[in-house]
Amino acid sequence: ESVVKRDITQTVSATGKIDSEFKVTITPEVTGEIVSLPVKEGDKVKKGQLLIKIKADVYLAQQQRAEANLSSAKSSLALNKAQLDKVTSDYNRTKGMHVKKLASDSELETAKSTYLSAVANYEGAQATVLQMEASLKETNQSLYKTTINSPMDGTISQLNVQLGDRVLGSGFSQGTDIMTVSDLGSMIATVQVDENDVILVALGDTARIKVDAYGDKIFKGTVYQIGNSAVATGTGTQEQVVNFDVKIRLIDPDPGLRPGMSCNATIETQTINNVLSVPIQCVTARSDDDKSKTTAKETDDKNSNVVDKKDKKASVTNKPKEVVFVIENNKAKMKEVKTGLSDDNYIQIKEGLKEGEKVVSGSYRAISKELNDGSKVKLEDKKSTTAKK
Repeated sequence: ESVVKRDITQTVSATGKIDSEFKVTITPEVTGEIVSLPVKEGDKVKKGQLLIKIKADVYLAQQQRAEANLSSAKSSLALNKAQLDKVTSDYNRTKGMHVKKLASDSELETAKSTYLSAVANYEGAQATVLQMEASLKETNQSLYKTTINSPMDGTISQLNVQLGDRVLGSGFSQGTDIMTVSDLGSMIATVQVDENDVILVALGDTARIKVDAYGDKIFKGTVYQIGNSAVATGTGTQEQVVNFDVKIRLIDPDPGLRPGMSCNATIETQTINNVLSVPIQCVTARSDDDKSKTTAKETDDKNSNVVDKKDKKASVTNKPKEVVFVIENNKAKMKEVKTGLSDDNYIQIKEGLKEGEKVVSGSYRAISKELNDGSKVKLEDKKSTTAKK
């Protein structure tokens, strides 16, 4: 393989689910029996359209009782107002007579006491009226909540109840999830990215998304939200995995996409143009202790030709160095290199090689274990070798 200049795009892969970007879970605030359910799952609804009606008999009775209590409180207020007017008049007359020495101090004190008592009764009656008005308002709100209308334009993506079911209000508990209204015109992919890769992802990164139900069709999207809280599974065990939710907005979603579909996303985190590169399987790791022995980095799949660039642990005292084998006089010469970004096939060479040099390419075993510095090699045309196979 020749050392040539290429464009390399670093990617992060993740799996997840398709979901709608805007959705509302409908939960009642009052308890009762469903007496009207004019929609079914899959129906398109408009904002303000009736979704469900809960039996309102109990709340109507509460409203009537609250109205009666308010009327009684207002009558009591009017009576106290009349008494206050009379007592105020008597008190003022007593004060005038006291000034003219026609009423004793005792009579003035009695009149004042009666006046203050009447004022207190009147203010208490006013407070009772306010209390009854608040009670009636609360009852009216409960009655209003027996009817639930759609908060947005969308589609009934999930319906969990039937006509006649009894639902629980969310006043003191979780309540019953009646249905979900989703905007299927704006879809996203929520994928879980490994904690080691999430630092590479940035808002605005481009992503290619494959949905299992659509085969090889690729949807394009952009990253618009990166989770701050980890999602850990298998906590406390050797299988513990820590991921972060990354949300990708699909640019041109298909009308057939449905929430919950499985997907795989490839997020393009960084692109470098016109840099020296070689096939990723050409790079291996060797120790200075014995150049004939390999201390290749561990890989997730030992049958693959890709050397894992993330594992920094060495099984020997001296840290292995990244090397390639170049061809000089039909011999393999080991050269130390400094690598950079990589994609699925190629890896950037920052130092150690020049454009046009020939490097040895082959299987994982051949490059990382069998090939040694100074080994004789025979050049073969890649196309003819493939044809022979």
